[in-house]
Amino acid sequence: MPNLSIVIITLNEAQRLPRLLRDLKQQTWRDFEIIHVDSRSDDQTLQISQDWRDCFEYYDIIRMPQRGVSLGRNTGARHAACDRLLFLDADTRLAPDFLERATQELQQRDLEVGIVCMDSTGLPLHHKVGFSVFNFGIRLTSRFFPTAIGACLFSEREIHDEIDGFDERLSLCEDCNYVLKASKAPLSTLGVLRARFSFDPRRLDQDGTLKTGFTYLRANLHRFFHGELLKDEIPYEFGHYR
Repeated sequence: MPNLSIVIITLNEAQRLPRLLRDLKQQTWRDFEIIHVDSRSDDQTLQISQDWRDCFEYYDIIRMPQRGVSLGRNTGARHAACDRLLFLDADTRLAPDFLERATQELQQRDLEVGIVCMDSTGLPLHHKVGFSVFNFGIRLTSRFFPTAIGACLFSEREIHDEIDGFDERLSLCEDCNYVLKASKAPLSTLGVLRARFSFDPRRLDQDGTLKTGFTYLRANLHRFFHGELLKDEIPYEFGHYR
């Protein structure tokens, strides 16, 4: 039985999913299962996932009849065999020692929820600046109004169930809402990890770094002062990348 359930959600990720799976195959710590949850992709994502299946001891594919980020993550969590969960997006990249470093830190610090910041190594200067601002915000707010990036987020099944998982009503900041709920759960321990993940800047390239940053700033200011974005106050489309 593995010790970590990795939930990967996809929507038309035929180009990027193999890169993440290759990273997972090369991990120095391999005590995990993979649960791939697909949101009705209409490209070759599922076929590629099937081709990679035999490269891992534990690998399950779930086809959802409808689309949704939070729905996908919650669906994967329900099928998870392990108490420790890791939620990943398909455009995430991981260094070979990422899982080893992250799981050791989670154990040493006795954390139930692990927030992971982004690594900007090799990216252009404007992305380095943007990632640094995002990371600074995550660390700054971690003690009083925690935020997170759902593309790479550790949790525990007990906490996930206690807070009813990701709120499927939210189309934006569902990951920030998740860690905020977790921080308020009795006896829950939450922290920002030293290990970092790489993140495809396609959203910043397509929507613009400043525009994307301003969108999330507005969203979190609204959350802080007025509550969650339950009425689609700041519309955001899932899987709109070209």
